[in-house]
Amino acid sequence: MSQTPTQAQWHQTACILCSLNCGLEVQLGGESRRELVRVKGDKAHPASQGYTCEKPQRLNFYQNSPDRLTSPLRRREDGSFEPIDWDTAITEIAAKFNAIKAEHGGDAIVYYGGGSQGNHLGGTYGDSTLKALGVKYRSNALAQEKTGEFWVQGKMLGTGVHADFEHCEVAVFVGKNPWQSHGFARSRAILREIANDPARSMVVIDPRRSETAKLADFHLQIKPGTDAWCLSALVAIIVQGNLIARDWLAEHATGLEHVENAFRELPVADYAERCGVPLEQLRAAAHRIARAGSVAMMEDLGMQMSVHSTLGSYLQRLVWLLTGHFGRKGTNNALIPLVAVDAASKGNSLGKGDKIEKVSPVVGAKIITGLIPCNVIPEEILTDHPKRYRAMLVESGNPVHSMADSQRWRDALRALDLVVVIDVAMTETARHAHYVLPAPSQYEKYEATYFNLEFPNNYFHLRRPLLDPLPGTLPEPEIHARLVEALGGLQPEDLAPLQAAAQKGRMQFAQAFFMATMSNPTIAKLAPVVLYRTLGPTLPNGAAAAAVLWGACHLFVRSNQEAAARAGFDGDPFTAGEKLFDAVLNNGSGFIFSSCDYEESWKRVKLPNHKINLAIPEMLSEMEKLAQPLPTHADFPLILSAGERRTDTSNTIIRNPDGFKKERQLALRISPHDAASLCLNDGDDAALTTRRGSATVSIEISDMMQSGHVSLPNGLGLDFNDGTGKVRRVGVSLNELTSLEDRDFLAHTPWHKYVPARLERLYTTN
Repeated sequence: MSQTPTQAQWHQTACILCSLNCGLEVQLGGESRRELVRVKGDKAHPASQGYTCEKPQRLNFYQNSPDRLTSPLRRREDGSFEPIDWDTAITEIAAKFNAIKAEHGGDAIVYYGGGSQGNHLGGTYGDSTLKALGVKYRSNALAQEKTGEFWVQGKMLGTGVHADFEHCEVAVFVGKNPWQSHGFARSRAILREIANDPARSMVVIDPRRSETAKLADFHLQIKPGTDAWCLSALVAIIVQGNLIARDWLAEHATGLEHVENAFRELPVADYAERCGVPLEQLRAAAHRIARAGSVAMMEDLGMQMSVHSTLGSYLQRLVWLLTGHFGRKGTNNALIPLVAVDAASKGNSLGKGDKIEKVSPVVGAKIITGLIPCNVIPEEILTDHPKRYRAMLVESGNPVHSMADSQRWRDALRALDLVVVIDVAMTETARHAHYVLPAPSQYEKYEATYFNLEFPNNYFHLRRPLLDPLPGTLPEPEIHARLVEALGGLQPEDLAPLQAAAQKGRMQFAQAFFMATMSNPTIAKLAPVVLYRTLGPTLPNGAAAAAVLWGACHLFVRSNQEAAARAGFDGDPFTAGEKLFDAVLNNGSGFIFSSCDYEESWKRVKLPNHKINLAIPEMLSEMEKLAQPLPTHADFPLILSAGERRTDTSNTIIRNPDGFKKERQLALRISPHDAASLCLNDGDDAALTTRRGSATVSIEISDMMQSGHVSLPNGLGLDFNDGTGKVRRVGVSLNELTSLEDRDFLAHTPWHKYVPARLERLYTTN
C-alpha cells in the first residue's frame, strides 16, 4: 500500500534559491513518487533552525520541469540538435578541446560557471578539467556582482567579513532588501526583532521603499545611482563632526590621515542634495551609527550593480571602520568558510590583498579573485586579436540570459570554435552550444554550497540525494573525470596505487595520497578527480562526489585548529580532519564545523601587523568624479532597476512559468506620479525602451517607487519548452535591455540598477 503525503517520510535537504540554502524537510509523492509535495523548514538545521520563506514551495517546478535534459546533444549543421551517447560526446569534446589547445594554447579556452547558489560541490571537479587543458581564464556570476567588493575587501582587510545582525545595536543595509534577498540566516525574523526593539535601530539606503525600508528607523531614500554621494556624506559627517573612534583606530588601522584629508572639506549639504536625502536625516543616521555600541553593515546588488559601485564598497566600509565596528559581537567579523569561494576560483585570494594585478588578454581588464569580468568576455571573443578566446566551457551557468547585453553574448558564442554546456535544462546559452551534457538536478545527487558565511559559529551541509537521477544524465564529478581521462590527463597507472590504499582505510590512503602528490605532479594538479576516482568509491551510500571534501576538511583543521577544536574537531591534525569529514558525511541537516572568538577576527586581517588599511589611493582618486553630477538623458528620463527580487521571483533555475502564482509579481513597478503623468493605469501594457532594446511590460503602480524610478523583477524572460514542443516566455528578459558598456571603471560590474529608459503607453484597459 502506497503512502499518502501525510504519512510519507520527511527527507532532509536544503533550499537552493538563494545563497543561504536554508535547511528543508520535504515529502515525496505523486504518481511517480518524484514530486516534492510538501516542504517545510528543518528545525535541526544549525543556521536556519526551521526558518524558511515562501519561495521553496516552488521547488517542484524545478525538480520536475518538462524541459529537463536526458541525453548528451550534438549540434547539427542546420542548428538543430541530435542525441548522442556519452562515450561519443566525451571523445569528440576532448578531441576538439585538445585540438584548440594544441593550436592556440589553453589560454584560448575560457570557463564560465562552476556552480550556482547551491551546487558548488560538482563545480569543484571542473578545476581538474581546466588544469588538464591548461585553462587560465574563468568567470562566473560573482564577476558581475561582487568582485568590486572583493577587491576593496582585499585591500582594506585581506579577509572576508560577515555582519552580525542578530546581536547588533544598529543594522545598516546599502542597496539591500533582506526581506526578499536574505543574505544572513533567519533574515525576516531578525529584521522583525530589530524593528520591534526600541533600543535598536535600522538604517536602509535604497531608492525604493522596500519591505525592509518600511521597517527602518532611517530610510535614506536616495535618488537612483547616488549611493556614493550618500555614503560620502555619511563619512564626511563622521570626519567633520569628529565622531571617529580615534583610540581604536590608532591601535588597529593605518591611513586615517589620508581619509580625513579627503573628507574634511567635502560639501555635505551639496552631496545631500545630489542624493536626494535631507541633510538632517543624514546627520541623524550618522550620529546614530557613531554612538552605537555595535553596528553591522551590509551592501548588496542595489549598489554593487549601479554607478560608482566599487567606490561605494569602499565608502560603506569607511562608515563602520571609522566608528570602530569590527571584531566584536554585533559588528562585522572575519569569517572562515570550509571551502573559500575565491580560492575555488583560483588566482589571487582575498587573503593576499590581490597584490599581483593580472589582466585579461585582449581588453586588459583587471582579474579579481581569479575571475574575468563578465562584461568584457564578448569583447575578448569578438575581435581578431591573436589572444582572443576560441572556446568556452559553461557549467551551471546561463550567461546569454543572465549577463548584460544578451545580443552581444549570442554573437560571441556563435563566433567561438567550440562551446560545451553542462546543465540540467536546455538553457538560452545551451541553444548556442556545439555540445550539451545533461546533469542530474540538485536533488538527484550529493551537493553543497560554499556560501558558508556565518560567524561566530559556521556550518556546512552536504545534501544527500532525494531521488535517483534521470536516465541519461551524469553528475558533474563523473563528467569531469571522464573528460580528464579522455584528455589524457590521468592514466590508470596514476590511480592504481591510490585505489589500493583507499581499500585499506583512510589512514593508509592519506599516507599514500601525500606521497603521491610529492612524487607525481599530476596527482596534485588533478586532485579533485583523483580523489573522486580513488577515495570516492569507498565512501558510504554512494557519496563519491564528497571525496573532494576529504581534502578540504584536512586542510581546514590544519589552518584553523582552534576554531575546529571548539566545534568538537580536536586531536592531532589527521584525527581532527577525519572527525570533520565523518561529520560532513553523517549529518543530514548540516553541522557546525567552526566556532570562533570575536577577537580572532584580527588574526584573519591579512595585512601588515593585522592592521586595517583605511586609505586606498584608487578609491580616493575616484572620489573626484563625484564633483560632477550624474548625466541626464533627455530621450530616457526614467531609471530602470533591471532585477528586483520579489516574493515570487528568485534565480533562474526555475524555468517553468507555471510556478508564478501572482502575475502582478511580473509587472513593471512605477510611482503613482509617473503613472499619472504617462496616463497609465494599473494593469496597462506599455513599451519600455532603453538604449539597447525594448520590451512590452505590464504596469503595477506602487508606492515603493519614487518619481523617475521603475523596476522589473529578476528571474524571468526564459524560453521554456513545456514538453509539447511549444516554447513559452513569461516576463521580460532583462538583459535584452542592458548594455556591456555601462559598467564600473575598475571591476567592470554592470549598472543593472541604473539603466536609462523611457516608457510609452500602448493602450488602456477597459
